[in-house]
This record gives sequence, C-alpha cells and structure tokens, in this order.
Amino acid sequence: MAGTSVSEIFEIPKFFYFESGNDYSGSKGDFSYKIVNGEKLHCMTWHGRLCSEKAAVEHEEDFEKTQEGFDSMIKWLEEKFAEG
Repeated sequence: MAGTSVSEIFEIPKFFYFESGNDYSGSKGDFSYKIVNGEKLHCMTWHGRLCSEKAAVEHEEDFEKTQEGFDSMIKWLEEKFAEG
C-alpha cells in the first residue's frame, strides 16, 4: 500500500475503500485503531495489541460517510495518535 495511504502516519486506504462498505483496522507501535463502516464511519482507538472487542477503547467518534467526513476522521485519528 506504499504511496496510496491518505495519512502520513497510518497505512489507510482511500475513501473509495470505505464507500465500498469495508471496515479497516491497523496500528502504529502501541496505538491501535479500527474504522467500522455503517451509516457513518465509526472510528475507535486504544493502546495495546488486543483486538477491538477485547481492548479498552479510549476514544471513539462518528464521522459522516463523505469525503469531507473521511478527511476529518483522518485528522482526528492523527491528533489522537499525537496526544499519546
């Protein structure tokens, strides 16, 4: 996926991937995240290697399933990572 990520920090595919109804999860170091596709894009973050069902989710937010909402979600996710 090198060169196709929408984030400078995370390996996240372009909005089309989510328009197609897919969920996505990943991590950077000890910081983990999951994007769940529904009426909106639901993004959650936590620290550790546990899956989202077993982890203590620290932050979660819903974003409109539009390019603008997607861009806001990426910015939010990068901010949560920067907060530590």
